[in-house]
This record gives sequence, C-alpha cells and structure tokens, in this order.
Amino acid sequence: MSDAPTLPTAGREWHLLSRPVGWPKPEDFALVEAEVSAPGEGQVLVRNKYLSVDPYMRGRMSAAKSYVAPFELGKVMQGGAVGEVVASNAEGIAVGDHVLHFFGWREYAVVAAENAVKVDPEAAPLSAYLGVLGMTGLTAYAGLLRTAAFKEGDSVFVSGAAGAVGSQVGQIAKLKGASRVIGSAGSDEKVKLLVEEYGFDAAFNYKNGPVGEQLRAAAPDGIDVYFDNVGGDHLEAAIGSLNRGGRIAVCGMISVYNNTEPAPGPKNLARLIQTRGRIEGFLVGDHYDLQPQFVQEVGPWVRSGELKYRETVVEGVENTLEAFLGVLRGDNTGKMIVKL
Repeated sequence: MSDAPTLPTAGREWHLLSRPVGWPKPEDFALVEAEVSAPGEGQVLVRNKYLSVDPYMRGRMSAAKSYVAPFELGKVMQGGAVGEVVASNAEGIAVGDHVLHFFGWREYAVVAAENAVKVDPEAAPLSAYLGVLGMTGLTAYAGLLRTAAFKEGDSVFVSGAAGAVGSQVGQIAKLKGASRVIGSAGSDEKVKLLVEEYGFDAAFNYKNGPVGEQLRAAAPDGIDVYFDNVGGDHLEAAIGSLNRGGRIAVCGMISVYNNTEPAPGPKNLARLIQTRGRIEGFLVGDHYDLQPQFVQEVGPWVRSGELKYRETVVEGVENTLEAFLGVLRGDNTGKMIVKL
C-alpha cells in the first residue's frame, strides 16, 4: 500500500438539483467543486479518465420506483467510470493501477476496493471497458444469447442499431451464424455504417417512412429475434414481422423516456398468440454470471478486429451533461464516452 506524493484537495462533480419533467434541462443540474478526501481503510482514490453516459440514467433522474434507486437531489450522480488509482489504502490495488467502478459524473472518486475492478490498459483501450468489453457489451451478449435465446440460422432485427449496444448485438448475431441481421437507425449515415462497417445484411432510416413497412421490405421472410432498444412503433413493427416461435428481448425504450404521458402500447399484441411469440424484458445486472464467458468469447473478436466498435468522445467533465443529452437525442454513434 502506498500514497501518491501529493493528493488533490478538490474536484468537480455533477449534482442533480431538480427532477426533470420531460426533456432534462441544464438548470436541473449543477457542476460543483467538492472536497476530495484521502481513502479510508479498504478504499482507493481514483482519478477518473473516462466516464460513461447512458440512456438508463434518465430513469434515475425521476423519483418513480424503478429497478435502481433514483439519484438523490443535491448529491453527486453516479455512472460507469474508469480511472487511475492515485492513492490506495487497500490490499491488492496499488497506485498506478487502473480500475473500473461506478462513481462517474466526477473527476475524483473514493471507491471501496470491493467495488473496483482492475482492468488492463495493455489488453484494450481504457474506454473499451465502459463499452464494448464492459456493461454495454455484456448487455448485448446476455440479451441476445440468453433472453432472446438466439440460435444459429435466426433472422435478427435490432433497433437503435448504431448505438453502443445495438451495434454489438448485430455483430455478435452475425459472428454466431444469423441468417439475416437487420438494423434501424436515425440517419442515412448510420444506416450506411451498419451495412458497410458492421456487416448488417440490411438497415433502414426509421425517419424515412413507417417502420413496419420498412421492416417488411428488409425482412420479407419475417424475423425470429427482435432486440428492442427503442419501443414504440419499432416494437409494434417487430411483433408484426415475428415468425412462429419468435422472441423479443426488451433492453430499452428510448423513444418514451422523456414522455410526460404514458405511451400507447403496441396495437397488435394479439399476434403473439398466433406466432406463439414471447416478449421478455431484462437487466444486465441479472446476468453478471456471464461476464467470464463474455470476455472469453468477445475479447478475441475485439482484438482481431472481427467485432468493430465506435465511440463518440466528448472532452471535459464540464461537458458530461451535454454528452448525456446527446445520447437522448441520438447524437452518438456507438458508445458515448466523456474523456477527462
């Protein structure tokens, strides 16, 4: 155990001031300077290098009961982060080690050793541990293979397919023998990326026409698996194209996160009876047992370049909120990362 020669005394962090109604507004948040304390027994002090901003964070800004506790008003927010240990008071973690933890939205974090996972910056870029080899990648892996019970030969449709999770779902499906992979995205540029770089068989811009019509054109023989990141008209379209025994894994519904009124559900749910279809929601936190298998299988694909990934990088802790709002707008291609 050792200490850095000089420890920081203050660092900037983002606080939630009020619970957003509809789209979050800058006045709902504040960037404040806070005192940085030395690590206590069993703790480390981390200088964060990369922060993650993700769609699910919008739900934590609400007081509504959910699967994870809401952010507290007037307190620093949380999120995935990776950084360098600058002081350690814990066995097994030394100054200079790099760790993954869940105390983002700030420059410095005191983290209990049991909540810090050492990562190797030589094996992959540090930012990859927040995305393609982190929670994002495991979300794609677990949702496709366990929740949607993907099997070789399946035809797969992914919404939000140019995003961090969606792009990985499509590529894993292709690498594991999907007969056809279709993606939807919000711009012609992203559609081109899906087909030309990520190897999707077909893709469409959902802004160019009704999703149901575009999906039927892209998957004339129907789909066996739908990985849902969007909800709304995409979910309805997928139910309409579902083959017998089809499975739908609901990962997110970004299209309704900022609604102030309940969104109408799909009008064609009765079709599930005819297709014997199944819709199941999932949370990555229920599937951490897959982490070793995930890293073992996906790590080599990332290193070999078989599985490609993009990151949209925003620089500066002061721009973390804007990066988060960008995720809600769909500004990012791949994982949205904040570099400090």
